[in-house]
Amino acid sequence: MDKKFNVTSAPHDRGRMDTQKIMLCVLISLLPATFFGIYNFGYKAAIIIVVTVATCVISEFLFNLIVKKDQTIKDLSAVVTGLLLALNLPHTLPWWMAVIGGVFAIVVVKMLFGGLGQNFMNPALGARCFLLISFTSYMTSFSYDGITEATPLALLKNGESVDPLKMLLGTEAGTIGETSVVFLLIGAIFLILMGIIDIRIPGAYLITFALFIMIFGGHGFDMTYLIEHLCGGGLVLGAFFMATDYVTSPITPLGKVIFGIILGLLTGIFRLFGSNAEGVSYAIIIGNLLVPLIEKITIPRAFGITKVKEVKEDE
Repeated sequence: MDKKFNVTSAPHDRGRMDTQKIMLCVLISLLPATFFGIYNFGYKAAIIIVVTVATCVISEFLFNLIVKKDQTIKDLSAVVTGLLLALNLPHTLPWWMAVIGGVFAIVVVKMLFGGLGQNFMNPALGARCFLLISFTSYMTSFSYDGITEATPLALLKNGESVDPLKMLLGTEAGTIGETSVVFLLIGAIFLILMGIIDIRIPGAYLITFALFIMIFGGHGFDMTYLIEHLCGGGLVLGAFFMATDYVTSPITPLGKVIFGIILGLLTGIFRLFGSNAEGVSYAIIIGNLLVPLIEKITIPRAFGITKVKEVKEDE
């Protein structure tokens, strides 16, 4: 027989989209928020985006070269990581800090654990939290139109008033990609229509967070206050583009819902009772760590398997 049969591990029935196509769709979905971020914050935002994406791609290329592994940069996952990290950074961040973040995301969080499919947390969020701990003053300094000012979430936490319309449109201080809810939702709708992401995770996340804010926020069912929290910070960016990461989120339908509920509760706790106004990044990372447990308790029982009860024989 001249025909070879390749024996591989499951799954044997694969979807119509490979990793490269999925990552390309994610990149396309992020373009509206990316272009608005550049328009909103100027050339400095563009520099951070280019530097971070380039760093992530080069880091993955060099790592594979050094350890003599097949190159994986063609799957575009490094580009997606770099863009997501850039969108989570302030445009005033020094470029060399963005380089450190890109190297940490790819080398430490992704490649040292085996590459795509083996990382235990979202690389972009892992790098963001690393930068936040290492360079707190730079990561928490925001400006708009050349004027340093607090983010809407920080103002909300201090009991000050904010403009919900500006929060919706994104004409405010914040990270490069988190400010415009409108453009983020355009990208999210594209991913949902393309079947790239499951609505269970962001749906459970946002609903749980909304209920938490209404119950514990001290404003009751004040819809204005609720909208301000939903539009503020990286909630929409995190819910649709970070929490839905294939590698670091559950694969079971029930697990996705439980995962979203956990994220909503953690984000609400961090925002209302924590010292920081934001909480999305830490909530998702903690949720990532709980994914193996969530999948263990929600994985369906195999057909034909029954629980056998031990029967003690009478002596």
